[in-house]
Amino acid sequence: MSSTIKESLSAHSQSEYDPLQRVLLCPPRFMEIKDVINDVQKRYKDENIDVNKALHQHNEFVQALIGQGVQTDLIEPAENYPEQVFTRDIGFTIGETVFISEMASKIRQGEEQELQKWMKTRDVNFKRLTGHRIEGGDVIIDQDTVFVGISSRTSKKAIHQLQAELPNFEVVPISFNEKYLHLDCVFNILSPTEALIFPDALDAATIRMLAERYTLIRVNEKEQFALGTNVLSIGNRKVFSQPQNAQVNKQLTARGFHIIEVDYSEIIKSGGAFRCCTLPLIRS
Repeated sequence: MSSTIKESLSAHSQSEYDPLQRVLLCPPRFMEIKDVINDVQKRYKDENIDVNKALHQHNEFVQALIGQGVQTDLIEPAENYPEQVFTRDIGFTIGETVFISEMASKIRQGEEQELQKWMKTRDVNFKRLTGHRIEGGDVIIDQDTVFVGISSRTSKKAIHQLQAELPNFEVVPISFNEKYLHLDCVFNILSPTEALIFPDALDAATIRMLAERYTLIRVNEKEQFALGTNVLSIGNRKVFSQPQNAQVNKQLTARGFHIIEVDYSEIIKSGGAFRCCTLPLIRS
């Protein structure tokens, strides 16, 4: 399923909320809705993406990350990958290894090789997952627990193989309504005790299981569509979120989170927001 290419300790992540030190992004220089692969893209297919606006918003996000002391690395975008901006889907860091995904959608296949080349030149310890589709948007980590969404983009066989790769972790499969694309579009952990959730996408048993572990902060349907669940925690209760998702921001502020607002309205037209666009390399 995988092979270790280089031995290095240059990556580390054990949660979704520990302080973010280093992260990989990709400018949306060639961003375009070509093949509709989710419901959000369906709505914006005719309008499509204003690339200049998307680039501006992405740069504002990058500058805001830098302003928070986060080291930001940028992978050079390739013209034939219009969704490469969503670096989280292409890989995910667990422990001291970056796992490179196996992309399901034909339009995204090949992004893995671009990430692999980037990793090799920087001596980052990585494993390439092959044989069964798995995407990083379905993988959410909390210390020794890894939640993995089951969808057309992440298969049960891949989840079983990931468990074999991670003998010291509990890998918990989660079924959800895959019209919402990835698990991180309906569930996102913010702290050891709190998580955002869009309950309409999950069954009652799953919600009960998650409620035993976390205080669940509900996201309404309108703000879920605007990727209200897909925030990015950078540690110390600081969270990147869109100003448009006022209800999410109000709830988080009331719970003592500091909201860093960045307008990401152009990029979310393709179905992803802050978490989707960031591949954490080091959290500590």
